[in-house]
Amino acid sequence: MAAATDTPVAAGRPGRASGRASGRAPGRARGLALMLASRASQLVVLLFAVSTLLFFLLRLTGDPATTLAGQDATPDQVAAVREQYGLDDPLAQQYATFIVRAAQLDFGTSVQSGANAFTEVADRLPATLQLALLAVLLNMLIAIPLGAWIGSRPDGRAQSAASGLVFIGQGMPGYVVGLVLIQIFAVKLGLLPSIGNGSASAAILPAVSLAAFLVPRLTRVVSANVAETMDEDFVRTARAAGASRRTVIVRHVLPNALLGAAALVGTQLAILVSGALIIEVVFAWPGLGALMIDSVRQLDFPIVQAAVFTIAGLVFLTNTATDALLGILDPRLRRQR
Repeated sequence: MAAATDTPVAAGRPGRASGRASGRAPGRARGLALMLASRASQLVVLLFAVSTLLFFLLRLTGDPATTLAGQDATPDQVAAVREQYGLDDPLAQQYATFIVRAAQLDFGTSVQSGANAFTEVADRLPATLQLALLAVLLNMLIAIPLGAWIGSRPDGRAQSAASGLVFIGQGMPGYVVGLVLIQIFAVKLGLLPSIGNGSASAAILPAVSLAAFLVPRLTRVVSANVAETMDEDFVRTARAAGASRRTVIVRHVLPNALLGAAALVGTQLAILVSGALIIEVVFAWPGLGALMIDSVRQLDFPIVQAAVFTIAGLVFLTNTATDALLGILDPRLRRQR
């Protein structure tokens, strides 16, 4: 009889556990749906604000028709541009038309090439993303091991010297590193190309130049987090249990120390999407940054508007993906939301 009475109790425990698990699943799905809805509304507001800013910035430069037609345009050409872009309509109507077209990703045609502005921006975007992702990957491959090594023994002589070099390197612009790399590897040694993206090796120098700007910052964050985590009780417990220093760092310290580093990496990727302009110009890399600079010089405002709109959306989506990743890595952040 004892066995018979124990059986329902034993069977009931898994049932309650599964009930709790099934109850948590809809809650997580609801929380994810609410977060996505909130982010989507924020994206709409952001893109609306960016579109409004672009609309009025173009008009602050003077007569948009004269700007778009060029300084040497005849009155008939200016009138044609004004009619083409609806610039002879009332300002409120122009604004409403611009917002509707921006929502449809229609920013007009390029003044220089005559191609659709958004299409031209979209064609340049993969080159910028390729360069940014390569730089971030190289950044993590260098900064995480280096930061873990420095943080594991912050008072060591070698670590202190390396930390000093990292601090100095933090103040060196990426384009300066790029110019030095061109002089050494392209001009003197002739090992790597310095312009364009005609081959796989063409991405090495610009990616290294961008990574040189990122590595010191990520290294300092990782080293500080590792040094702080090394003083935690669970680390001392693992060492007392006989785990080697390397095992403790790899299995226990780094997973905790990389949470802050993951947030920084996401921010760095967002910065590269919008801020690799100078490197793209230095290496004649056919990306979005070089296109923007050329368009600003040539007063090609449809391209500038499409590029700024695209970059704003990409930066927002990158930050959103970073927040979602942090929520997966650290359940405490999910509970806070």
